[in-house]
Amino acid sequence: MDVISGWTVRDGPLDTVWQAMTVIDVSEADFQQQVLDKSHEMPVVVDFWAEWCGPCRQLGPTLEKAANAREGEVVLAKLDTDANQRLAQAFQIQGIPAVKAFKDGEVVAEFVGAQPPASVEQFFDSLVPSEADRLVEVGDEPSLRRALELQPGRADAAVPLARLLLSRGDREGALEIAENVAGSFQADGLRARIRLEDADGVDLADAWAKLDAGDREGATDALIAALPSADGAKDDMRAVIVAILDELGVDHPFARDARRRLATALY
Repeated sequence: MDVISGWTVRDGPLDTVWQAMTVIDVSEADFQQQVLDKSHEMPVVVDFWAEWCGPCRQLGPTLEKAANAREGEVVLAKLDTDANQRLAQAFQIQGIPAVKAFKDGEVVAEFVGAQPPASVEQFFDSLVPSEADRLVEVGDEPSLRRALELQPGRADAAVPLARLLLSRGDREGALEIAENVAGSFQADGLRARIRLEDADGVDLADAWAKLDAGDREGATDALIAALPSADGAKDDMRAVIVAILDELGVDHPFARDARRRLATALY
């Protein structure tokens, strides 16, 4: 049996089986490779422990169970602090067991002392994508709907789903989805757009055509230009513009200038 880059290779009579090593022992010699470098691929949880430490022996199996349940998504690296004192000092380990989670070479979460299984499970859950996270990443309609069943009001599922429904003419369905989202400029803007499309005396067809074509800057310019004559619709138009600028990002040069022009047009 050979070990290659954290994977175990078992030779069998018919084929070769690759199995991820979810729990590994690390030392000063391979900490850089097995923890810091590996954490750019997936979270690595380091268990700082020692043989003489009773709470360490109590916590260890709980950590291993949690890691094994998330095979392929997280690695548990066990480091003996007695044998690796320089690393323990470098990470300011003052009491054990100490558990630190690494992502992209940095500590992103940690705790000290033996914890109950439920707390350990929550700790690991915070490090790996949830089912809803994975569904949002897939991004098709069934996946987005299922994500919202798991986490109602989740903006990064609701907004793309509402946009999809709006694109095929299901305005009522899009509005229903968007209305269940709070604290999202994107959802606010989508609701405002639907209201504006239904409003009498407000012709923003050019702005919507540009927006649907991906021309956010052109859509923003068209909306700002229409603001002076948009009696009674300014709040909704502002919401749509803010949503577009939010998508562009705070540091986008066009967004910075557009915010200034928006304020001038409104006030």
